[in-house]
Amino acid sequence: MEVKIRNRSVLMRVLALCMFLTLVWAYAQLEWGVPQTVKSSVVQARGQIVASDGKVLATSVNGKRVYPQGSIAGQLVGMMGTTEGLEGLEAAYNSQLTAGQSLKLTLDTQVQASAEAALAKAVPEHRGEYGSVVVIETRTGRVLAAASYPPFDPNNWRKFSDLTRRNRAFVDNFEPGSTVKALVVAAAMNEGLTTPDTVYDTPMRRFVGGRWGSTIGDAVDHPGALSTQGILRYSSNVGMSHIVEHFPMKDMRSYLEQYGFGQEVSMPAIPTASGQLQPLARWNELVRATNSFGQGMSSTTLQLAAAFNTLANDGQYISPRLVEGAGGVERRDVVRPEVARTTRRLLQTVITEGIFSKAGIKGYNLAGKTGTAQTVVNGRYSATVFDSVFAGFFPAESPRVTIAVMVHGAKVNYHGSQLAAPIFKEISADLLSGWAAAPERAQPEGE
Repeated sequence: MEVKIRNRSVLMRVLALCMFLTLVWAYAQLEWGVPQTVKSSVVQARGQIVASDGKVLATSVNGKRVYPQGSIAGQLVGMMGTTEGLEGLEAAYNSQLTAGQSLKLTLDTQVQASAEAALAKAVPEHRGEYGSVVVIETRTGRVLAAASYPPFDPNNWRKFSDLTRRNRAFVDNFEPGSTVKALVVAAAMNEGLTTPDTVYDTPMRRFVGGRWGSTIGDAVDHPGALSTQGILRYSSNVGMSHIVEHFPMKDMRSYLEQYGFGQEVSMPAIPTASGQLQPLARWNELVRATNSFGQGMSSTTLQLAAAFNTLANDGQYISPRLVEGAGGVERRDVVRPEVARTTRRLLQTVITEGIFSKAGIKGYNLAGKTGTAQTVVNGRYSATVFDSVFAGFFPAESPRVTIAVMVHGAKVNYHGSQLAAPIFKEISADLLSGWAAAPERAQPEGE
């Protein structure tokens, strides 16, 4: 009897130890990771992320999430953790992907690669901190490229900082600067407040705003009188202050909203920033003037591309989209078609008569506008840190794509014409080559 009791006691201790070890194992899995068999099953069932040209951007192989294109669209795609998406599309569409549904993007990997290559070349050369590019298909709003620099490879995501993983093209706000002049000129022409040939007195400095005003100035030498076309050509802040002098503040701000500034981008599930417009209650003569040249407001590269696409698309705003079949497309008429076409001709002149060597391509009609925006550091506009910006489209007469470029913090040749415009030019050349587009006509070269 005593032996039986002893044996039973040993058996109970063994069973208790086994149960304890089982609990320890279960706790360890919860604390340190999911069982490999479960993890493999989850990953294998996850849907793919595929570009419009069929290139696979994210897929599952042997129980592991892999990104066959490496850093191409890395920030956009994001990455996956043990069982779910952590950032980018992997996180935004985690439930669909987990359910085995694949995502088909509007992205074109050739255009994306071109945009990333142009940034990777120019930003280090100019000792910039970071940059972004968005390319939109004019008539559809399809995002063909959304590039951020520095590059990020989601295959080794733990090696990269949070800032490098950031999808700057969609979430970084910046002052768009003089690119906004083209949009405001179009709005003013739409309201009958100016014409391409209307001439204004344009000294290099002008005080605006009465008692609470300030002196605004121009950076590029120009004649003392400029037409609206000349104001865009020489990027005159003083000239813009004249153009908007009789523009009702409520109406001008409304146009900026219609272009998409200060508004949420209609792009379901994907994190985007809305930028900022000052409330109408804070508007005065000085705010109206500074907003006419893109100061005192903010935008993302995506918003700027969509705004310029309004001019390219005969005056109709079309919301950008990235995932095929995800939500409806917003359309709204902002300026009349003939006004948009006139503005495109003015922006073509900005390149042909002003910065052709930086932004133009012989034989092709490109249109666009530069911006060099001071950045706010510690609550004040910095005299040393700038954002280099360019927005444009081509072919100018009947655009197929719209491109917006932003580079932050360049230390060498930081002006929009010196940095952002050549990036636009390089991407445009790649696209024209890919289309096998024949030259339209020879163009004179100017500076």
